[in-house]
Amino acid sequence: MDAKLVKELREKTGSGMMDCKKALVETDGDIEKAIAYLREKGLAATNKKAGRLAAEGVVESYIHMGGKIGVLVEVNCETDFVAKNEGFLNFVKDVAMHIAASNPLYVTKEEVPTEELDKEKEILRNQALNEGKPEKIVDKMVEGRISKFYKEICLMEQPFVKNPDLTIEELVKEQIMTIGENVKIRRFARFEMGEGLEKKEENFAEEVAKQMNA
Repeated sequence: MDAKLVKELREKTGSGMMDCKKALVETDGDIEKAIAYLREKGLAATNKKAGRLAAEGVVESYIHMGGKIGVLVEVNCETDFVAKNEGFLNFVKDVAMHIAASNPLYVTKEEVPTEELDKEKEILRNQALNEGKPEKIVDKMVEGRISKFYKEICLMEQPFVKNPDLTIEELVKEQIMTIGENVKIRRFARFEMGEGLEKKEENFAEEVAKQMNA
């Protein structure tokens, strides 16, 4: 198999050399078919890869609205090679822009403090009771409504602003399939100019989302 084709496929997908060779053999050297082949094979292995150590990666920054919103996000992968891959870097930039637009507070549901979750459940329970709902179904209603709460504050649960049909969790899984390595959004920090100060109401997050989808 032509070494140049193997190199090109590896650069486009971040997959291992032997996987790229096999994909090209199976697809008679067709790059686009080889990419699809690798994605299909990667789907079955995604869950296994998700448990592997990801200690490489990048810290990406994103500044928007003339410096009014800033984001730092750390996204990990398994190898330095993938950390320099253009597709992976574009994925990280998309995550940073999404954080700017959607303003999550935590990466995953598991990070939400128990006290905060219990407080929200109590509020939702009282709302349901005030709506006249029978108490025997209130708990089920609360569990259903808490998923909306998670979507508001947890990054992995949020619909991706550039494609709301995908959650960020699903976007991460797609990236794992594409590059053949575990990918993990480890942490982020979002800063908004004047946050916490009394100021004129401006919906920066909405403006970011509009510009991303323009």
